[in-house]
Amino acid sequence: MFALVLLLAIFVLVVLARSIRVVQQFETGIVFRLGRIQSNVRGPGVHLVAPVIDRLQKVNMQIVTMGIPAQEGITRDNVSVRVDAVVYFRVIDPIKAVVNVQNYLFAVSQVAQTSLRSVIGQSELDQLLSDRDELNSRLKSVIDEPTEGPWGVRIERVEIKDVALPEGMKRSMSRQAEAERERRARIITADGEFQASKRLAAAAREMSSDPAALQLRLLQTVVEVAAEKNSTLVMPLPVEMLRFFDRMAPDAPKSGAAPEEPEPTEDVVEEVPAIEPQTVVPGLSGLPGTADGVDRAPTVQSPVWDRDTH
Repeated sequence: MFALVLLLAIFVLVVLARSIRVVQQFETGIVFRLGRIQSNVRGPGVHLVAPVIDRLQKVNMQIVTMGIPAQEGITRDNVSVRVDAVVYFRVIDPIKAVVNVQNYLFAVSQVAQTSLRSVIGQSELDQLLSDRDELNSRLKSVIDEPTEGPWGVRIERVEIKDVALPEGMKRSMSRQAEAERERRARIITADGEFQASKRLAAAAREMSSDPAALQLRLLQTVVEVAAEKNSTLVMPLPVEMLRFFDRMAPDAPKSGAAPEEPEPTEDVVEEVPAIEPQTVVPGLSGLPGTADGVDRAPTVQSPVWDRDTH
């Protein structure tokens, strides 16, 4: 008799244990009674179900984070890329998520992979690299269309994580970026030089009206050059010092006056008597001259040959 009571007590405890179900705050319970689903879902708390007739299935209502494996595809501008993403979703209708699809986690993963490949083929490379927000929203709408209505799963957010490019494309993009940076640097440098030239021209016009300003600018330049610790410093002679010496000179002509021209002097020209040409015969220089007091060489007559004599 005692054994029968003990067995009955154990049976009652087992039935109670199988009848009491606890549903967590982030879960929703669905009751199947003899294989037919009940319309009323069980919220968080303790619920009693028939141990043999009813079966309680819990559905997680939290947001699920699922990574999409990297997918290889060709963009619209014929560039091979490898893209991976992550999708965030949650169950909004537990009855559809349990009844209409066998495993909604696996189903959402497959839909996300195929949708990612489709979006890659419809986009260009520049959109994949720069316009991520538009691609994320497009990918979200593509995945959410077949999942929310039939399966009771809502896609909350889709993010593209990484876009892997071929090595040749990376080098080309690097050269393009370098050329763009060089172009910007040259434009900025030219703009700076243009503005500086205008400022220098304005400063030159201001300093040209006051020579003291030019001297102060010269001294400032000397200070800047001396700060560089050069071994040799060549300073030009200031114009003011030259003007000071010019004023101190006693016989210096005034500025603007024409220099005096020297008076012309008469050159004394001595007349030299003309000397008649003479014929000098060697050996006759000691002969006496003529009566006019001028030594003249005697006239030498050439001998006349007589053909009859010889």
